[in-house]
Amino acid sequence: MLLDIKNIDVLYDDFQVIWDVSINVNKAEMVALLGPNGSGKSTILNTISNLVHHKNGSIHFNNTLISDVPTHKRTELGISHVLERRRVFPHLTVMQNLLLGAWHPKAKEQLSNSLSKIYKIFPKLEVRSNQLARTMSGGEQQMLAIARGMMGLPKLLMVDEPFLGLSPMVMKDLIKIFKNIVSEGISILFVEQNVRLALSMADRGYVLESGRLVVDGKSNDLTDNEKVTK
Repeated sequence: MLLDIKNIDVLYDDFQVIWDVSINVNKAEMVALLGPNGSGKSTILNTISNLVHHKNGSIHFNNTLISDVPTHKRTELGISHVLERRRVFPHLTVMQNLLLGAWHPKAKEQLSNSLSKIYKIFPKLEVRSNQLARTMSGGEQQMLAIARGMMGLPKLLMVDEPFLGLSPMVMKDLIKIFKNIVSEGISILFVEQNVRLALSMADRGYVLESGRLVVDGKSNDLTDNEKVTK
């Protein structure tokens, strides 16, 4: 097991948004975090990154308790977080965005090797390495955001709403890219509202509703589950 979250509560000031949630992700596994708007999906990812602090419970990563580890140290341990709506640096080039992903010492040591791997997975980015990020299409910016996350040498790649606003053709390309990333031994935890799409590509899924975990299991078992359908 790579990520093990046990019984966490999350509050924004005095307002509780996550109740007693437990989630785990195994090595080289793709897991979908599902649920309607406002169910707490993004909050879970933000808690794993320590952008939001949790109350009660614990978070272990690679058999190490990280509940009190700061965000930048979690990145060094191997957790990369691609935020919703891509968040590339718009006035920097593709290459500059990628270099910023490799900010910590281990990533800098592997910079050349990482770029070679990135360009194999995302060949368009090599062609556009000197292009400003803001001039790229939404799909290309999403690929850049994911590639930037990969430059940090993640063991776990977390992606929030990867398919938001993308065309069906770009979505197909992105699904292939996700599968290629997992085949490299990297785990993926992603947030998605399109249940059938998410379960068609993930190994397992967790469904949140109003900050509570309502059902989880293998994707094949969840596809026609009554609770999930509801």
